[in-house]
Amino acid sequence: MDIKNSSISTIKIEDRTFYIKRDDLVDPFLAGNKYRKLYSLLQIPPNKYNKIISYGGTQSNAMLAIAALCNKKGWEFIYYTKPLAKILKEQRYGNYSCALSLGMKHIELGHNHYREYIASLRLGLDSKTFMIDQGGADVSAKEGLNVLAQEIRSADIDTKSLATPSGTGTTALYLAQALPEYKIYTVPCVGDAIYLKKQMQALYEIPENLIVLNPNKKYHFAKPYPEFLTIYKKLLDAGIEFDLLYAPSMWLSLLEHTKEDLLYIHSGGVTGNESMLQRYKSKNILPL
Repeated sequence: MDIKNSSISTIKIEDRTFYIKRDDLVDPFLAGNKYRKLYSLLQIPPNKYNKIISYGGTQSNAMLAIAALCNKKGWEFIYYTKPLAKILKEQRYGNYSCALSLGMKHIELGHNHYREYIASLRLGLDSKTFMIDQGGADVSAKEGLNVLAQEIRSADIDTKSLATPSGTGTTALYLAQALPEYKIYTVPCVGDAIYLKKQMQALYEIPENLIVLNPNKKYHFAKPYPEFLTIYKKLLDAGIEFDLLYAPSMWLSLLEHTKEDLLYIHSGGVTGNESMLQRYKSKNILPL
């Protein structure tokens, strides 16, 4: 599967023009920043590995992307999580259900043993098994993000400011490295700015052109918020669907803390919106 040069759309929000790098349209499941992070594995011949292992949450976009990758390559995919609620196991929609349909083998670990077991996974890996850390946070992601940087430069759009939300910060970090002439905005979606910077520093020194915006309110990852649903619907009305996990906090921060027109890197992840919207409905959360 060759890397695809995704298109660029424009939308207007609050009288501002935003360019959108449509990485969400690359593939139904293997899309967005996870597509870029997994670029180097996409280029590897199928006989290089026969098994991929990873771990994390069951709302994870990375989990679904890795499942799609392994399905295309004919590799076994084993994914470890903490114990799941019965209602999630029974769902027939959302990232978890899709990943299972693509062949993912799911293993639950007890809360008391989870961290220790995950730490031991790398011990004794054979040459045919590759491990991907939670969220795709790995130095191998740099290759695909360098390709993305080349696409952005060649598009020659009328802005030198970019935005991409962060879980581990891998995408924002390597984009800032590859595009020193651009200003890169990001926002911590999992934990706070201190946690995000530690995650990025574990991979590489944070470049000066990478700006971490702090949301005006502390948000807990994957928790429904009325203002998240409001901005989601506003963006949808403008013509593009974004994910409900990462994008809302990024967009709110951009509208609160920036003034210029900029390019937003669409992170994909919209396959998880159906299950998130059900959570909003179950909690009777309506847009502000």
